[in-house]
Amino acid sequence: MSPLRLLWLLLAIWGAVHPLYWAAQWFAGNPWSLGSLLEGWTANAASRGLAWDLMIAAIALTLWIISEVAVRRNFMALLAIPATFLVGVSCGLPLYLFLRARPL
Repeated sequence: MSPLRLLWLLLAIWGAVHPLYWAAQWFAGNPWSLGSLLEGWTANAASRGLAWDLMIAAIALTLWIISEVAVRRNFMALLAIPATFLVGVSCGLPLYLFLRARPL
């Protein structure tokens, strides 16, 4: 495995563990409901802006993944889409770059 590919993998792992740690901290002190989580995302202008920023980035990444999979036929790269929406862009983007960098 190339050093750059290893770096993408390490960033994907970090991008999964770190946000999930903070999400677990939030859920430990708040009710387990999607409504209260969405309320936290819209609590103020800063959090709303960040939520929209991440959503737009996730949609752009998804479109990029789909368009490249259509050309390259690297179907394993599709795993980055659920990682993006279930964990976050900080996991999905480096995971996609890791999967994209593999020898075909």
